Amino acid sequence: DKVIRVVPESERETQILRAAFNRLKVDLWQPSSPLHMVEGTAADVRVPRNATRSLLPYLQQANIPYTILISDLQQAIENQTGGRSHRNRRSLSGYNYEVYHSLEEIEDWMYYLNRTYSDLVHMFSVGKSYEGRPLYVLKLGKRSRPYKKAVWIDCGIHAREWIGPAFCQWFVKEALQTYQTDPDMRKMLTQLYFYIMPVFNVDGYHFSWTNDRFWRKTRSKNMRFHCHGVDANRNWKVKWCDEGASLHPCDDTYCGPFPESEPEVKAVAHFLRKHRKQIKAYLSFHAYAQMLLYPYSYKYATIPNFNCVELAAYNAVNALQSAYGVRYRYGPASSTLYVSSGSSMDWAYKNGIPYAFAFELRDTGHFGFLLPETLIKPTCTETMLAVKNITLHLLKKCH
Repeated sequence: DKVIRVVPESERETQILRAAFNRLKVDLWQPSSPLHMVEGTAADVRVPRNATRSLLPYLQQANIPYTILISDLQQAIENQTGGRSHRNRRSLSGYNYEVYHSLEEIEDWMYYLNRTYSDLVHMFSVGKSYEGRPLYVLKLGKRSRPYKKAVWIDCGIHAREWIGPAFCQWFVKEALQTYQTDPDMRKMLTQLYFYIMPVFNVDGYHFSWTNDRFWRKTRSKNMRFHCHGVDANRNWKVKWCDEGASLHPCDDTYCGPFPESEPEVKAVAHFLRKHRKQIKAYLSFHAYAQMLLYPYSYKYATIPNFNCVELAAYNAVNALQSAYGVRYRYGPASSTLYVSSGSSMDWAYKNGIPYAFAFELRDTGHFGFLLPETLIKPTCTETMLAVKNITLHLLKKCH
């Protein structure tokens, strides 16, 4: 299998590519659906070995140039995790935050923190996944007063975006390690609670470790079609299944049979609704594109508190860039990325959470979903600066 990049130069080329991708059932990495393809914007496509023989000559014939991003995908998968299938399971006190972890390892880590840092960490479950796994959340913060504002952070809505859960774990580590020494962190944990969900789509994430590294959706079964899963970021009750979502169960952007059909989405939506007065920010972590997005996703329109949100985003990407010079684009999701309906970020915003952001972490396609473990630390370090920046912005009044 290979990953190629094509940039359609005209409407004609866009149509040709859409038709070819639909016919050959390729796995589109970027954008998430052929519908989102526009001229002048790169599309990254995973081409299965059996389709390589038909697609690549077809592109040459149609005079559409392409570049090969990853020539041997299996090799790239092995390179990403350094080929260690049986990593030495060191004690949790020596937990390695610079490698990717399986769902079991992440859950053991959460249990360990819950026991070890009981003054700052409280672990609970908001429900069960389709396959019956608990949906764990860590509540992080000093129990200084009964009522505190809160920030919600989730990672891994899309299973194959492994850098997300790695960042969620990194955030918790940083909070616990620097709480004593960093006045900003101390202020954050004293004045706020953080609800952190390291793996939102637990079934899908597990499946991406055991069966299909590039699985994206949940794992619910569809009776009529023999396809599994719903895009958990198209399943929210906000302009559900409108533009940018698919009605077909086999598509990567399938919106589901009805809003909140996925138990994972339903459980988190229920929790957020219940705490909507307390939660002031919603942060969701995805990959890849190097963007910081805010509402709306489902339409081209300006949010009422645009100035405050725009300022927070501008400062956050500048803070992020200060670490390694990595530039993030920022802006409303619809115009910065593409229009999509039923997203968690729009839903959070519509439900009264004034600061709703979606991060698209590194990179811009060279490694795509296979960001090497050597890049976990720099990615998380710079992202941490952005998140702290947004959080401190929250604590100040914005007019």
